[in-house]
Amino acid sequence: MEITDTAALIKQAAYALAAAAPETKNRALEEIARVLREHSADLIRANTGDMARAEREHLAAPLLKRLKFNERKINDLCKSIDALVSLPDPVGRTMEARELDTGLELFKVSCPIGVIGVIFESRPDALVQIACLCLKSGNAVMLKGGSEAARTNKLLAELILAAGSSCGLPENWLSLLETREDVRRMLKLDGYIDLIIPRGSNEFVKYIMDNTSIPVLGHADGICHVYVDEQADLDMAVKIIADSKCQYVAVCNALETLLVHRSRAAEFLPTLQQALEENGVELRGCERTRAVIPVKAAVEADWKTEYLDLILAVKIVDSMDQAIRHINTYGSHHTDAIVTAAKERASRFLRLVDSADVFWNCSTRFSDGYRFGLGAEVGISANKIHARGPVGIEGLLIYKWKLIGSGQVAADYTGDGARDFSHKKLDKECDV
Repeated sequence: MEITDTAALIKQAAYALAAAAPETKNRALEEIARVLREHSADLIRANTGDMARAEREHLAAPLLKRLKFNERKINDLCKSIDALVSLPDPVGRTMEARELDTGLELFKVSCPIGVIGVIFESRPDALVQIACLCLKSGNAVMLKGGSEAARTNKLLAELILAAGSSCGLPENWLSLLETREDVRRMLKLDGYIDLIIPRGSNEFVKYIMDNTSIPVLGHADGICHVYVDEQADLDMAVKIIADSKCQYVAVCNALETLLVHRSRAAEFLPTLQQALEENGVELRGCERTRAVIPVKAAVEADWKTEYLDLILAVKIVDSMDQAIRHINTYGSHHTDAIVTAAKERASRFLRLVDSADVFWNCSTRFSDGYRFGLGAEVGISANKIHARGPVGIEGLLIYKWKLIGSGQVAADYTGDGARDFSHKKLDKECDV
């Protein structure tokens, strides 16, 4: 089937899914979780084939880590689906209500965006998260995963579609694209796709933005920072940095650059070096860092690099303002954290750092839709449009205005003897 024909079917399915009852969507999500558990051995077998091929083709180590789909990841996915089911239905929620005049009431009501196109990296678990979030929010979805995960993704898409159909979802609410040519054609489908979410490198996201008229919710690199302030608890700082860097290294919210106030560097860096090197982390430091600890020299490119590996760039700064300038210059506006005992200093950092997620005294790894309670995520947005940070259910919704009248016409509110608008705020739900 041509991609245009597929997109037309998905568009029609989107209209039906937008009106699906909450019970139908939740029943489908529960069935998806059940089917994933039931077919875990088949999924792991398919993934083993993908892994073997990727290793033969020398796929980069961080991508290999993302590609692996094992029992633990399947269990984690099913738990996240269970959490999604427990969330209130996000569609049809009254966001605002006001009376325009007696018997003329206006409601701002949440609704799905429509058809979401998502192009994602080598993580098969991302396919499940994206599909389930789109389902809960009433959106149809067109997916394109990395070719390295082709077998795993194909089986996942088949299982999810079958589970949904058995619960009464429209048959074509999800489609899996298979080739790069499909992506090129997808970018021209502005009559069918309402939003594209690309997940990949800066160059890839820029290519998508430059080659489509469809709105793009882009997230590229995750160049995340931790700043150790002059008033930091150093034991806390070591713990936070080790977690941010090592807890799972091949993800966009992992720490890539560490900034340390000069007054704490001599005391702090040797202890940190020992803790990180025990975890296999290679440090690259500025000239001042290398005067304190023996590490490889950092170059300009290191401040701009998302390693997704056990490498950490370290820079000593003279002040918090210098740290903020460095983050706003070199960061990707993803997630940045400060470690300090001083609330007023933390407040200044959180206000001035221009990132989607800004943290005080905690790991950058908390930047995640599931951990935020958003029901997992379709990606992280560093944009400044309708959704920012982890894009969960709320980021997949827009709204419509519902005006409920009793025979009013605009002419009654113009000219001599015109009626006045009351514009009175209402504490009332829209029930139509």
